[in-house]
Amino acid sequence: MFVGITDIFKIGIGPSSSHTMGPMSAAHRFLENLVSHCQDTARQPTHLQARIHGSLAFTGKGHATDRAIYLGLMGFVPATLDPAQVDAYEARLQADKQIDHPVLGMMAFHPEQDLIFDYDEMLPEHTNGMQFYAFDSAGDLILHEIYYSIGGGFIRRSDEMSQSAVAVDGAHPYQFTTAADMLALADTHGLTIAEMQRANECAYQSEDDLNDFITSIWQVMDNCISRGLATEGVLPGGLDVKRRAKHIYTQLSTEALRNDQQPHIANDWLSVYAMAVNEENAIGGQIVTSPTNGAAGVVPAVIRYYRDHCHGVSEDGIATFLLSAAAIGSIIKTNASISGAEVGCQGEVGSASAMAAAGLCAALGGTNAQIENAAEIALEHHLGMTCDPVGGLVQVPCIERNGLGAIKAVSAASLALRGDGTHLIPLDNCIETMRQTGLDMHERYKETSQGGLAVNLPEC
Repeated sequence: MFVGITDIFKIGIGPSSSHTMGPMSAAHRFLENLVSHCQDTARQPTHLQARIHGSLAFTGKGHATDRAIYLGLMGFVPATLDPAQVDAYEARLQADKQIDHPVLGMMAFHPEQDLIFDYDEMLPEHTNGMQFYAFDSAGDLILHEIYYSIGGGFIRRSDEMSQSAVAVDGAHPYQFTTAADMLALADTHGLTIAEMQRANECAYQSEDDLNDFITSIWQVMDNCISRGLATEGVLPGGLDVKRRAKHIYTQLSTEALRNDQQPHIANDWLSVYAMAVNEENAIGGQIVTSPTNGAAGVVPAVIRYYRDHCHGVSEDGIATFLLSAAAIGSIIKTNASISGAEVGCQGEVGSASAMAAAGLCAALGGTNAQIENAAEIALEHHLGMTCDPVGGLVQVPCIERNGLGAIKAVSAASLALRGDGTHLIPLDNCIETMRQTGLDMHERYKETSQGGLAVNLPEC
């Protein structure tokens, strides 16, 4: 299975790709499988139940995992769900305590009783585990399936967990799963990374469809930034975190008319773009995984910075940016992880920063070697970063962390462009270091809110 740009960048809703989008997709897929199973067996389900484990249980409330499962069982998927209707859908389920399926009919599902948070049992394949059950009127089990949400909105059923993240299927012309292979192929064929990625994508879709997709995901990203820059208020969840992007944006817009701007103001623009996205993510708004929701602000912020602040911007620069970023994201996912619950935030914001650094370097005309170097610099300086969301919410430290990830991405791209692409640590070795660090990292620092900042709040 080829993992390409449509996998790395997925339109969905916040606040989490692994804890919101993944569980919603898993619940929806379970219902689809239940339809097929019941048609084959002529059995009638009357009661549904779900159980979540590991990181999904520990931070499920803050990440809206419960709501995501409700919505998935009600037939919704992240890509087409209208965030403005979510409250109404959940209220209807809370009142009716049953799901009206167009094929299966009415099935009982009491949200407070039939979704079980299991804090004691960790399922064997991944910390983000969930189980779904369907019963008949006699209480006998009709179907039971186990799913894992493995980061970035990707899900797998238990029998699929042994599959490689990216298995070579022979369909795409430039087959690489490592940065070394990517550079060697590009050198052999005289192509850029973006050109190879485009050719690979067009093995599965027309070039017009690919271009339409690239346009659509950037439009969603850009719209998300604009909404965040225009909205005030307090983020939900009980931490009373104020939205800051609009206030900062107003300040920056006013200062842009003056002649006494500080030279580091570029960092403020990068931060405010990223924070705008992640404030929207925190309220459950429409988002693009980049490669996850928790890190969704980095890539859009750097693209907006490229478009609005850089010199030498080309018409196809955004497409070059996103194709190059997708190539790097696929390599990281293949050889390590993009899941905060698996390797900590180095796998989320670290991966996003590496992708953004590569994308910006490519858009600004960097060589393939410089692009690989940019990605390595950005990832190297996120190694060891924990995922320790306060209150299980994707707010602190996540929102500011995206701003700093964007700043690191631009710095990494700039450093790489000032060199010739040669450097000591190859990107592949840096990715392997991230994987090993994630294995060594204690579970309390991997999206469980049991360590780090999550347990070191002031008492007052």
